[in-house]
Amino acid sequence: MSTEGKINATAKNLEGKAKEALGNLTGDTEMQLEGKAKQVEASAMNAVDNLKDAAKNALNNIKDAIDKA
Repeated sequence: MSTEGKINATAKNLEGKAKEALGNLTGDTEMQLEGKAKQVEASAMNAVDNLKDAAKNALNNIKDAIDKA
């Protein structure tokens, strides 16, 4: 995962946790849901970056196998 991707996902997750906590404190259900949604978005961002990394690794492994053949 790229450093920028990690930072963005972490920031989005922290923002979501803060919104959810504030919603819990104030009893604001909408804010709680917005916070949870941001956390889900952060998880999706992490999943996409992990898939990109896996694809890059697979391509590198294929290239290495071809070079050794």
